[in-house]
Amino acid sequence: MARFRNKKKVVFVKPAKKQPQQNVDHVTDLRKMMLPYTALNLKEKKRNNLKDFLNVAGPMGVTHFLMLSKTGSSPYLRVARTPQGPTLTFKIQEYSLAVDIANSQLRPRVPKDLFKNSPLIVLSGFGTGEQHLKLTTIMFQNIFPAIDIKTVKLSSCQRIVLLNYNKETKLIDFRHYSIRLQPVGVSRRIRKFVQNHQVPDLRSLQDVSDFVTKAGYGSESEGDDEAATVSLASDVGRVNKASTKSAVKLQEIGPRMTLQLIKIEDGLCSGTVIFSEYGNSEEKKEDSEEGSEGDGEEGSEQEDVMDE
Repeated sequence: MARFRNKKKVVFVKPAKKQPQQNVDHVTDLRKMMLPYTALNLKEKKRNNLKDFLNVAGPMGVTHFLMLSKTGSSPYLRVARTPQGPTLTFKIQEYSLAVDIANSQLRPRVPKDLFKNSPLIVLSGFGTGEQHLKLTTIMFQNIFPAIDIKTVKLSSCQRIVLLNYNKETKLIDFRHYSIRLQPVGVSRRIRKFVQNHQVPDLRSLQDVSDFVTKAGYGSESEGDDEAATVSLASDVGRVNKASTKSAVKLQEIGPRMTLQLIKIEDGLCSGTVIFSEYGNSEEKKEDSEEGSEGDGEEGSEQEDVMDE
């Protein structure tokens, strides 16, 4: 993925070579997550390599690449800042596609305008003081557009990307959620009525008050947790009004990844290794695996990139 240097961020998400369908779907999921400032439909040709994309990155204002590759043992994600680095290499321990997340949910929620604005970014557990974690924090923060809390519209905050670092396992949980607000103390039936403007079926009811009281106040998954409620500064949609309390609900939309930071290079997919999880004894092994991918990017291996 790539990101623009101005307020609009564009991200190139690409595999390092021809990939199985599941890995192609993973690329698509990452591209959608970076919307709207990414080249969702970018196409690549067999002769394209990393240098080709770097040449167009400057004129397009692209600031970051997200690159997926796969060795015989594991998939990898590299996050690089253009044009001179640094590059962070992550081993993908586990991942789930967005379609798998949706299939596991009773009521998947993906509104048509969900990807109209960039996601928020929240990082947790990275404040250990270690230099490589500071660099990881800065890298991910700079991939997404900064927010001006004085001018941001609440209605534009519809998604959030959460990265949580576990210092015991040294793994990063990568999650992508949609955000929705629900007014506190309003039944589900009333919310749907106000939002959809559909005339309810009252034939089976004795009185209109039965419509209000029959459904109760939310389901077992929609309880009003005081810690998860906020007072709105402005109206959000038809139901959530300014100066009223609303409950904040997160629903995972994917993709989901468990990442392990294994290497940081001071250049763009090259240069001095300033951090290695495996140390010098294992560094050559990892370099040989990743190097085979990198060589392909420069020459024979294929690159998938996106065209708007």
